[in-house]
Parts: sequence; structure tokens; C-alpha cells
Amino acid sequence: MSSTQWLKIERISYPLNLNLRILQISDMHVERLRISPSRIAAIINDEKPDYIFITGDFTKYRKMLPRLEEYLRAMAICNVPIYCVLGNHDYQQKNVKDLIKLLRKYGLHLLRNESIHLERFELIGIDDFDSGKSDIEAALRTVDDRRAKLIITHDPNVVLHLKKSYDYLMAGHLHGKQFNIPFFFHIKNAGKLPRMGIYKGLHKHQYGAYYISKGIGQTGVNARLFVRSEVTMHYL
Repeated sequence: MSSTQWLKIERISYPLNLNLRILQISDMHVERLRISPSRIAAIINDEKPDYIFITGDFTKYRKMLPRLEEYLRAMAICNVPIYCVLGNHDYQQKNVKDLIKLLRKYGLHLLRNESIHLERFELIGIDDFDSGKSDIEAALRTVDDRRAKLIITHDPNVVLHLKKSYDYLMAGHLHGKQFNIPFFFHIKNAGKLPRMGIYKGLHKHQYGAYYISKGIGQTGVNARLFVRSEVTMHYL
């Protein structure tokens, strides 16, 4: 089995006492995704998450929307609320509106610099930092500070600009390096965070904890080297 099909369910416990089970799926890049829609549906049915959060990069090709639709259909059938943000590859499409229409068709709630008041927490979606679409102030504008604050975003570099406290943030974008080569992010510029050696897993800074997913799909070339595809169960 190729390492691109070698999917790991990462399990992260972070005690916010919210009694939440959240499945994070990041960086689908359906044009190069080797994990089938039925396999994702099986994971959802086995894990029984309260929510699914998709942290950007569905596809950069309009012609791949029918393939994306197969995944969205498989996920929607599982009947778990799905919230998502867009990534830099999504914004590389000629017309991102077509993608947005498709997400809405399958009941995905897209957050673009806005927040939503959910049963046990405030969910904040910050738009993609890499594409220059982030507006942190707008995203936090209507947040109730007395409640737990969870953030979803695509590019984790935004945490370096986030100067307000939050409880937990989920991002992707960096693919856990995808190729586990020393100094990879000194050759490929993906922002300040990976140059500091932060490109996957759970981290904390003064404003909150954040998790960077290695992603489920591949970008650039359809290969991974010593870096497994992942979906993540967060127990909060």
C-alpha cells in the first residue's frame, strides 16, 4: 500500500471539558486523493463525531468538482453537522463561487471570517491567510467571550497574528511537510511558522492551543515520504 493510501486516525485529547468529539479533515485535494469516499464515510460512522470540521483545500480545479461531489455526498449521508473554511488552492479556482455552491448544496456550513453560536461553544472560521483573505477582527466580531472559542482556519500562520485568546484552533495547509526532508521549509517558503519548525501536531502559545493536521490528500505531486495521510479525532 502506498503511503498516500496509508491513512492514520490521529487522536488528540485536549481537556476543555466540553465533552466534544470532532473529526477534522484537511487538505482533501480531491484531484490527488487516494482515500475513497466510502472509506471516509466508514470512519465517520465508526467514530461517531459530534461535528466534522474541514479545514480547507478541497480542490483547485473546477473540473474536479464532480469528484468532490462524491465525497460530499458520502459525508452528508452520515448526518453529522459539517463546518468548513476555504484554503489557498480553493481560491486558485477561476470561480470559487462554483465550489461554494456545491458545498452549500450538501449542507456544509462555510465560515468566511465569521463566527457561529453552537450548543457548547462559539465556532470561528477565519478565511485563508495565505491567500490574503483573513480578517481576524471580522471573524471575532460577534463572539461571546464567556463561552469556549474554537477556531477553524486553513493556514496556521494566522496564529502569529491572532492577539486574542481562544481555546483551540485547527488548521492544515502544511501537509506535515509531505516529504520528510530536513530544511524543507527553508527551501519552500510556507511562512514563518514552519521555518520555526512548527508544521504539524499540537502546539500552545500565549493565546491558545492549536493543532496542525498533516492532511488527507497530497499537493504538488501525488506522493508522501515518511509522512502518513491523516484525519484527526479531537476530544475536547
